[in-house]
Amino acid sequence: MHRYSGFLLCIVLSACSSLCRAAAEEPNVTSEEVSFASAGVTLAGTLFRPEHPVAAVVVVHGSGQEKRMSRFAALLAKNGIAALTYDKRGVGQSGGVYVGPEVGSNNVDQANLALLAADANAAVGVLSERLSADPRPVGLLGYSQAGWVIPIAAQNNRAVKFMVLFSGPVATTREQLRFQFFTEGNPAFWDTHSEAEARKHISGDADRYEFVDTDPRDALAKLSIRGLWLFGGKDVQAPVQLSIERLDALDAHGKLYEHRLFPTLGHNVAFAKSDASEAVVAEAVQWIQSVAAELPPGGNRRHR
Repeated sequence: MHRYSGFLLCIVLSACSSLCRAAAEEPNVTSEEVSFASAGVTLAGTLFRPEHPVAAVVVVHGSGQEKRMSRFAALLAKNGIAALTYDKRGVGQSGGVYVGPEVGSNNVDQANLALLAADANAAVGVLSERLSADPRPVGLLGYSQAGWVIPIAAQNNRAVKFMVLFSGPVATTREQLRFQFFTEGNPAFWDTHSEAEARKHISGDADRYEFVDTDPRDALAKLSIRGLWLFGGKDVQAPVQLSIERLDALDAHGKLYEHRLFPTLGHNVAFAKSDASEAVVAEAVQWIQSVAAELPPGGNRRHR
């Protein structure tokens, strides 16, 4: 096992004064290499665990060939949240085959998203086992593509008690691709285009690929756990305003979903190396701590 210092984490986030102050209050963090089986392959990762965790999360990947996010997981642990991060299927030390390209048909096909959700749930099993002597509420936290993966995983796993999504679209996979192709990833897109223009292309553009579509609302409508979405107002990869409207509609039907909008940030809402991104991470950490305080160790809510 290895121990991580608060000094390293202050380097990771250039202006992380508030988070590093909180980290200093939880200095004893250990790291443990873990491996676990999922759908016929072995996945490899690292568990970062504070001495007295208040909650625990599995970190779920965005699209792309992503390895484990050790620095971010260590930062969570320094703030009292045990975090298991792992190399994506077919990447790093994890077995299996990475499904790509990053923007295309098979990457966002329903079958691949379901497979990635199964991987996340296998990680939840390992995390729950490691915390069995001192059980804490377990959640899923992820980025971008995880906006589809996490609801699928949570729907299939009663051990998941909350979820946190950074730039996770509440849009179908087809809608997201139409939006992304229209913006062409141009950071200045919103300087010259309107929300109405974007909606027109989201609803009416021809699809470039054939694949089985996924609507995260199918799973979200069936879940009864808490959820937090954190968006950047200048996102050019996920349709933020559409996502917010849909979350509000779900909330109006009794779902426990919240969202936060950070107007100056883009899709990379948590890692832009800015004070605004630090605020996003701090918001997520504080929200998890607050939700965990409302849940007993087993994870069932004390009250609505």
